[in-house]
Amino acid sequence: MIHSLLIVLLGILVLLFLIIKKINPMIALLAVSIITGLLLGMPAMKVMSSVSNGIGSTLGGMVMVLALGAMMGKLIEDSGAARKIVYVLIGVFGKRHIQWAVLLTGLMVGIPLFYNAGFVVLIPLVFAIASATKLPTLYIGIPMAAALSVTHGFVPPHPGPVALASIFHADIGKILIYGVCLSIPIAIIAGIVFPRIIMRGKLSSIGNDFVIAADEELPSAAKSFFTALLPVLLIIAGTALGPLNLAQPWKDIVFFFSDPTAALLIAVLVTVLLQDRSIAKCMDSCVEGVKSIAMIVMIIAAGGAFKQILVDSSVGETVKSLTQTLNLSPLLLAWIIAGALRVTLGSATVAALTASGMVLPLIGPGVPAELMVLSVGAGSLMFSHVNDTGFWMFKEYFNLTLKQTFATWTIMETIVSVLGLFGVLGLSLIVQ
Repeated sequence: MIHSLLIVLLGILVLLFLIIKKINPMIALLAVSIITGLLLGMPAMKVMSSVSNGIGSTLGGMVMVLALGAMMGKLIEDSGAARKIVYVLIGVFGKRHIQWAVLLTGLMVGIPLFYNAGFVVLIPLVFAIASATKLPTLYIGIPMAAALSVTHGFVPPHPGPVALASIFHADIGKILIYGVCLSIPIAIIAGIVFPRIIMRGKLSSIGNDFVIAADEELPSAAKSFFTALLPVLLIIAGTALGPLNLAQPWKDIVFFFSDPTAALLIAVLVTVLLQDRSIAKCMDSCVEGVKSIAMIVMIIAAGGAFKQILVDSSVGETVKSLTQTLNLSPLLLAWIIAGALRVTLGSATVAALTASGMVLPLIGPGVPAELMVLSVGAGSLMFSHVNDTGFWMFKEYFNLTLKQTFATWTIMETIVSVLGLFGVLGLSLIVQ
């Protein structure tokens, strides 16, 4: 039993080595999947069958969600709706509460946009706000990063939660509702409270005399908010109405809206119709959006292959049997495994997918699949450091030293992860 876990550990170390050597994570994951399967004693034909099944099962339930989500995000970005949302919120909150405006913007923009895309879209506005208000860029930037981080870890249609939902056969609508409940308080603590503590004494007196004028060419506020939130509203509405004893055809309509693929497809079509640009330009945005996530999808597919190797080789059952004697919650154990992989591998998505195959057998009575998704998602955000691209993106954009990046970004990510664990354990007492 221990022998198989040592082989998995060796595979993870090889994966770490390949990533450190700048090998593409998709190639590294595929290679490690095959090597690990062979070392675990699986026949070569079974190894390749598991790889194919893992890729198919992982992408089958989520590829359209990822593609449509990317299209939605790019449409919102190119139309100027994301910037309009920022301007409106800043105008409402004013300079004194500027952090709250940035935080709320990050949460709203972060739902349809992937982390890297959301960061790139919002970072120029962070610098513009900091320059106009004479406030430190980190005071404005950390709320933005925290908001994008929590949506990345807890809220579909981001790749991590969607992939885990597919693997664990969890209800995406419930994950969305639970994830939003976790994201708001965690983002406030990590994005508002934390920077105020570390920057105490460095802030000049903050008045309330700052207003950004919106560009006249941007879409209206109503249109911007409506299009950005439409897929989320459809999924939440469908999920909330699902348990009601509705007659046909209303029951089918509610089920249709609760499906993330249907909700995102409707949102994309509505967004295209509401835009002032030509349909051809909108379709160009959709194509660019899908191109931007092509490698993410491939990495997720390769992660699914590694997951399937761990499942088919019964490594997950080994973990389950070894932990039965431990007085630990399966949710806590999943968080620990995902956190250890995050620290080792760097990528939150790769860590979550790698952990999924090991913790899948832990799901059962008293351990809802939706909470397992959030627990693994929280663990996958733990202690980001030099092997994470997000670490370097934050460092370079804000022109920080390594020490400063550890003291800001790394601690912020760790706060999100630890609070996410506590939130999941709290939810487990409510939903069971």
